[in-house]
Amino acid sequence: MPRFSAHVGYLFPDRSLVERFDAVARCGFKAVDMPAPYEVPAAALKDAVARNGLTPLGLNTPRQGNGGSHGLAALPGREKDWEISFNLALDYALTIGNSAIHCMAGIVEDGQRAEAEKTFVANLKRAADVAAAKNLKLLIEPINPRDAPGYFLNRVDHAADIIAKVGKPNVRIQFDFYHVQIVSGDIIKRLEQYFPLVGHLQCAAVPVRHEPDADCEVNYPFVFAQVDRLGYKGWIGAEYHPRGKTEDGLGWARPYGVVPP
Repeated sequence: MPRFSAHVGYLFPDRSLVERFDAVARCGFKAVDMPAPYEVPAAALKDAVARNGLTPLGLNTPRQGNGGSHGLAALPGREKDWEISFNLALDYALTIGNSAIHCMAGIVEDGQRAEAEKTFVANLKRAADVAAAKNLKLLIEPINPRDAPGYFLNRVDHAADIIAKVGKPNVRIQFDFYHVQIVSGDIIKRLEQYFPLVGHLQCAAVPVRHEPDADCEVNYPFVFAQVDRLGYKGWIGAEYHPRGKTEDGLGWARPYGVVPP
């Protein structure tokens, strides 16, 4: 049976970040994904995870000003800023106990893409060695250009190519069905093709980013069954914007053991 983690960047938006961890556990989730949670001390997040018995999964590298709103990892000329950003994420991950860091690539102009790819590969190579020494994975995620115009990484095949060039076994794809469906469709075949490179899965309704339920162009019960068929042992991140109160929209997750009070 698929296992689902709750993304506290999107779910329970009526609560503070720390309070969202309590709500996640009350609703029956056992694991949690994080956005860039740097406005809260890492020790407080560690306590929230521990008191609720949650498994902390990935967190994003910080969003930055001065052109870094979607990360820095692929931005030429910002290598020192990227290193500072990554080290902050690493400190948080080690304190909280996260297993992965999502390395946000950033917004890149069309004329910079060739140089950006070289920068992205070089930055990931260095970061992967540091992360491996701490038993951490690095994740890269193709994000659709409708939600993030100009984001460097949009396609799963491009992510696979980047991983091949980096050549580090702890660099993996964060495969979000929502983004993949918008960019290219054929999500099951793409999942099958790139499954050996997948480090984490995520889901949300398409074309609107709400609950992954029947009001959606993706047949998620079928998708989740295929995930099981492939033998996926990780978590599927529920990363969506609730239509209303988060607890009221969790009917899609009840068959998988997520049962709110």
